[in-house]
Amino acid sequence: MAGAGPRRVCFLLKVRADRLAEYRERHAAVWPDMLAALSAAGWRNYSLFLRDDGLLVGYLETPDFAAAQAAMAASDVNARWQAEMAPFFEALDGAAPDAALRPLTEVFHLD
Repeated sequence: MAGAGPRRVCFLLKVRADRLAEYRERHAAVWPDMLAALSAAGWRNYSLFLRDDGLLVGYLETPDFAAAQAAMAASDVNARWQAEMAPFFEALDGAAPDAALRPLTEVFHLD
């Protein structure tokens, strides 16, 4: 759905069942420079939700998702973070987690 304001982006990934606790711990203490890079790249209202079976739902808002992704791809801290996070995920087919995410199509939004 198009409209004025930021684009809402939602994506799914799958965290390995044997890494759930550590994944939660890592996200309770995200590196300050990673947080700063996300903010500088235009990631706003960013949330991750994790189900007990490992289904991870990500949500963010940004004016330009392609530009936000490109800014993070150019960030050294993001490269280090993605390398550390990759072993936590299933079915990445060799891609970094942020490169493997595919936004879902928004079909409804209530303001």
